[in-house]
Amino acid sequence: MSVVGISRQGVNGTAATELTDPRAVQDVVEAVQPAEIYYLAAVHGSSEQSSRTGEADLLAASFGVHVQGLVHFLEAIRICAPHARLLYAASAHVFGANPASSPQDESTPFRPDSPYAITKAAGVEYCRYFRRRHGVFCSSAILYNHESPLRGPGFVSQRIVNGVADVASGRAAHLTVGSLSAVVDWGWAPDFVDAMRRIVRHGEPDDFVVATGEPHTVGDFVAAAFRLAGIENWSSLVRENPGLLQTRRGSLIGNPARLHAATGWKPSKTFDEMVEALWIAAQKSRDR
Repeated sequence: MSVVGISRQGVNGTAATELTDPRAVQDVVEAVQPAEIYYLAAVHGSSEQSSRTGEADLLAASFGVHVQGLVHFLEAIRICAPHARLLYAASAHVFGANPASSPQDESTPFRPDSPYAITKAAGVEYCRYFRRRHGVFCSSAILYNHESPLRGPGFVSQRIVNGVADVASGRAAHLTVGSLSAVVDWGWAPDFVDAMRRIVRHGEPDDFVVATGEPHTVGDFVAAAFRLAGIENWSSLVRENPGLLQTRRGSLIGNPARLHAATGWKPSKTFDEMVEALWIAAQKSRDR
């Protein structure tokens, strides 16, 4: 099985394919005739970015990637590759800052409250529409936090492991986080890739919550990282700065029971094993 990647650099490094150009998308799908399409493209916009670039600009960019590009792929499948299966990477943010229930499952109402969340929710609805109206095999994976060493330095997981390393080595006096009490459903990104593969190969297309179902606070993450650094008494080494919080959120905790029942999926790493993997990767990166 060969893999064809489409990115900002184009198809496997060739001239760029513009997701918002239906002809370009159809040409790629027609030429490749893929068995599986993983639509992972995303625009991540913070409140700081929206205030800098304008809410309308952020919404337009999000709509172009999360909805318009997706629809072009769904249309291309319908027209010239009806055998293809598509997986849409949605987000737990579709449930909003204050979800209707906790934990959330596939029946929890959407309450999107940002350009990112609104357009991700619209992408899920378009998948449902193409399934129902055109018989296209398209499934949505509603993804909760999934961590890997490839995360950028701005993500809280990377700020913690790198910040703890700085404190442990004497390069910094303390670690600063937004809130130690913030609750997150943290998973391991390779496990989520496995879940998406299982979903797209499932007998019927559908929507699935992909999560660990385990709530952990930022404080739990910080404690685990300091333990790996050999520091047990860390409370005086951490500062809380609410200004780092982009949005005040309720508990986004997913219920993966339906996914487990349908595909047998379950996480391969525990929370502590995930933190350890991130810590080891951070140390290797510093040693280079």
